[in-house]
Amino acid sequence: MNTRELVALGIPSGPCVERAKQILQKARASKQPLAAVTDDLKNVAASPATYVDDERYGQLARQIIDQQAARDQFRPRASDAPYQVWGDDFEPEAVAQMRNACKLPVAVSGALMPDAHVGYGLPIGGVLATRNAVIPYAVGVDIACRMKMSVLDLSITALDDERPRLTQAIEGETRFGVGATFRSPRAHDVMDEDWSVTALTAKLKDRAWSQLGTSGSGNHFVEFGELAVTDASVGLAPGRYVALLSHSGSRGTGAQVADHYGRLARARHPELPKELAHLAWLDLDSEAGQEYWAAMELMGHYAAANHAVIHRHVIRALGVERLLDLENHHNFAWRERHVLADGSEEELIVHRKGATPAGQGVLGIIPGSMGTPGFIVRGRGVAASLNSAAHGAGRRMSRKKAKETFSWNAVQAFLVERNVTLLSGGLNEVPMAYKDIEAVMAAQRDLVEPLARFDPRLVKMAQGGEPPED
Repeated sequence: MNTRELVALGIPSGPCVERAKQILQKARASKQPLAAVTDDLKNVAASPATYVDDERYGQLARQIIDQQAARDQFRPRASDAPYQVWGDDFEPEAVAQMRNACKLPVAVSGALMPDAHVGYGLPIGGVLATRNAVIPYAVGVDIACRMKMSVLDLSITALDDERPRLTQAIEGETRFGVGATFRSPRAHDVMDEDWSVTALTAKLKDRAWSQLGTSGSGNHFVEFGELAVTDASVGLAPGRYVALLSHSGSRGTGAQVADHYGRLARARHPELPKELAHLAWLDLDSEAGQEYWAAMELMGHYAAANHAVIHRHVIRALGVERLLDLENHHNFAWRERHVLADGSEEELIVHRKGATPAGQGVLGIIPGSMGTPGFIVRGRGVAASLNSAAHGAGRRMSRKKAKETFSWNAVQAFLVERNVTLLSGGLNEVPMAYKDIEAVMAAQRDLVEPLARFDPRLVKMAQGGEPPED
């Protein structure tokens, strides 16, 4: 049985579920009837005090009692930490997740971006500042997911006249999908870093190397498009340029780091009620907290290396020069100093889960979706947003609902109208499944200033049907 099935039986998540799995493994090894053991586990969950002295189930029963006692000790804050909202038309569940995050004793303040939608624990598009604590699921499963843009020394006419050559460069030098690898691993200095910062990252190094320079699934992409610069502070004179834009993160390695330390955090906070369980934190003074932080930082370097490798190989295949290089993280936690409501200043841990850093003068990239525009922006440094902005359009419906709602005929008509060629992608990632990026940008005009607009022309994503890695 998996974790979800055991929780459905009434077994509390965390150490209790792991103990129940061990009981089932022993029963399977000794060829005991699993149906009978399953019934016993359900009874233990319902009445653990009855089984505390049972030879087989006593340890599980005592764990359940201890976890229930710990949960009874949980006391929410007298008043929630303050948070501010940009935009509207949110799923009620996303707003509830933001509100729940602000009930945590370690929470200081939060912000909800206009692209926000439901995530695990913290909503995607949620920002949360904490004191001396990091929340793995407030960072996200795809640790250090990021954007990277290279503006190329190509005539703007190449987007139409040289589309076969651009297609060959993307198809030949990128890989998509959950298990995507290169037959011959690609090189980057990140693989010379200290991967033994934790036992887990040491074990995952070879897997990470095999996936270096790949993009995963979900809403990740590599695409060519037209960049229209309107403000020279981008680093280029106003005008129209060919740009290469990518969106992906730390691949399966980052997902395993998130899962491991997310479960560890939950095990350390059995007092949290169900609606707060995915917001369990690790104290940064603890060994586990320091381990997660080191692993997260390494995943940041690795995600940046993935993009660097993609851009290097695509640009090399085209034989062109790069005019501008711009990138930024989301799905990360930063140590930052912020002014609190009482006027004091303090170092906080700022989690941006699907949110773009937008400090005063900081440049960032906010993409659209498959066939809609993205923007290079300059942050305005708004304190109430914790110097943050949206990270994209944000979903307006689930992937399942998108597949049920839209047809490829309608999508192709949408893309043709915008002169977009889709090399590969899933129906669950079509633009109509996302919010209107123009409305998102309008809702955060006080957070960022657009300096350039990017319109995709040649887009490659993972085929549909795979679990998302965004």
